[in-house]
This record gives sequence, structure tokens and C-alpha cells, in this order.
Amino acid sequence: MQYRILAIGDVVGEEGLRHLEKNLRAVQKLKGIHFTVVNGENASNVGLTPDQAWRIYDAGADAVTLGNHAFGKMQIRDTLEEAKWLLRPANFTGRMPGHGCEIFDMNGLRVRVVNLIGRCDLAWGTENPFTTVDKLLQRGQAEITVVDFHAEATSEKLAMAYYLDGRVTALWGTHTHVPTADERVFPGGMGYQTDLGMTGPAESVLGIEPRQSIETFLGGLPGRYKCPQGPCKMEGCIFTVENGKCIQVERIDIR
Repeated sequence: MQYRILAIGDVVGEEGLRHLEKNLRAVQKLKGIHFTVVNGENASNVGLTPDQAWRIYDAGADAVTLGNHAFGKMQIRDTLEEAKWLLRPANFTGRMPGHGCEIFDMNGLRVRVVNLIGRCDLAWGTENPFTTVDKLLQRGQAEITVVDFHAEATSEKLAMAYYLDGRVTALWGTHTHVPTADERVFPGGMGYQTDLGMTGPAESVLGIEPRQSIETFLGGLPGRYKCPQGPCKMEGCIFTVENGKCIQVERIDIR
């Protein structure tokens, strides 16, 4: 039997969250999706609240992953401890609340979801994501394993892809909010895309009001970041899986 795994790029702001709520279940039905992972770390622009995490879950996510803004809203701490479907990067120090790897039961099929963060110009003080994932893959049994690698550097994401090919079912990157046109199936049967893109305002700079971003680069004071009004997009990827291996990767862009 074939299974279809949907991965959705970083949800940005209230606008992105509403767009997800409006469109996710329709896409799942149209594309015959069996399991969905959504990166939600920017639902409050920087971080997310417990209410926003639950809204993403109720919108249709089976797992919600995070990244460098995982603790942007400190009230998320308790939810990270209580909700098994909410993951923060596994290679954060063990002193951090929450966890970064979970095995889900999909009608008898076990799906392992791993959340990692890169160290190249992004997260200081984290453990090595390469050695961390080695340890995680030895824990428990799963027929399908997918990885959300929240990282800045394309080189780090690609290196992780070659490192994990043949050992995981799919690996995708998040964080940069710009979708890459390199979706592919690696020789060992791993689906891959360097970055999924984002879910949020289409006319923006990575989800933020363009004038604010321009002011930053001009050396001014942009103020608290805001999402612009207007049309939104939901970007992501569908990984078709058969016998634990990815056989097809399809980008999506829902406007």
C-alpha cells in the first residue's frame, strides 16, 4: 500500500494560521494524505502560544514541529511537556522542556517524526544534529521515519540528506521560508527538499511587512514585526511512500 505524507512549511503569524485552518483539510482530502507534519514556530511571528499550537493541531496536523523560535513564547513550556504531538528540536540541550522525537500510530503503521535544528549560523549551544539523529534512530521501531531539519545553511541540509539517505523515509528543511526547486528521491529511497517554504502572507518578506524589512536593511528601527494583510500561501511537499521508501515527491503551493 502507498502512503502519502504531507509536510507544511513554517506557519507565519495569525494570517498564516488562518490560511492553514481554511485550507489544510481540503488539501488532505484532495491529495489523499495519511499523515501531516506542520512547522508552527512562527505562528506568533516569533514563537507560538499554546492556543496557536492547538489550533494547528485541530486544523489537521498530526505532528507540529518547531525551530529556533521554539521558546519565543515562554508559555509554551507546559504544552511542550504535555502534548506528545508538539516537538521542539531534539538536539536542544536536555535542560530544555519537551522532546524532539515521537513515534505515532497511523492505523497500525508506526511513523517516527524527528525534529532537528542546524548549527551553522543558527543555534549556538545545541548538540550535533548528525550524532543526535544517530541515537534517535536506534530508539523504538517505525516503518516510516521523517525528519524536519530546521536549518539556515543549504550545505548543512544537503550533508544531512546524504548522511541519512537509506535510513529515513523523508527529510525536508524549514526555516528560510523560501521553497527550493530541488525536490527529489535519493538513491537510497529518501524523499528530500532543501526548504518547504512558508505558510503566510504572499506579498511579504518571509512573512513580514516589506517596509519593515527594508527599514532593517537601511539601518533604521523597524519596530515590532507585523504580517501584512492580503492573500496568503501555504507551501509544502507531499512524499509518497511504499514499503518504507519514498517513491515520489511533489511540491504544493496553495493560494
